[in-house]
Amino acid sequence: MDRAQKPLVVAELNRTFEEAGVVVVTRNLGLTVAQSTTLRNKMREAGASFKVTKNSLTKIAAKDTAYEGISDLLTGPIALASSIDPVAAAKVVAEFAKTTDKLEIVGGSMGNIVLDVDGVQALATLPSLDELRAKIVGLVQAPATKVVQIIQAPAGQIARVLSAHAEKAAA
Repeated sequence: MDRAQKPLVVAELNRTFEEAGVVVVTRNLGLTVAQSTTLRNKMREAGASFKVTKNSLTKIAAKDTAYEGISDLLTGPIALASSIDPVAAAKVVAEFAKTTDKLEIVGGSMGNIVLDVDGVQALATLPSLDELRAKIVGLVQAPATKVVQIIQAPAGQIARVLSAHAEKAAA
């Protein structure tokens, strides 16, 4: 990487830190190209990103942001998984780390809150933002559905009674 590219990389990382709801720091212990591609595709599907970065540039980009606390985690060959959804990146990385020993979760951060490995694992077990929204919509719709059923029940009973009287009168 030449000197002209470094400010661009720092600016891109800084933008990532400004927009991210969570950043997970991982250590690459020899992922193959195929494994890396699979991980990146899963991250993209979840609305997250996975970037291999240089530690020094990442420390510069994190300075004066809410993610400055991850600087201590930046040793060795690292990559950053980030997403706006505070759960998505952690969930994908944790699931992928279970399938291979070549990716290690080092820690992460949710804004000013620095997470250790256990914190990232706990975050990965939470439902995603979309799952929570679906649950809320289901809870809001359930009472409305019950109200409609209760309102319609007497009308159905009246219709059945009138139908029975009409059948008796006709016979």
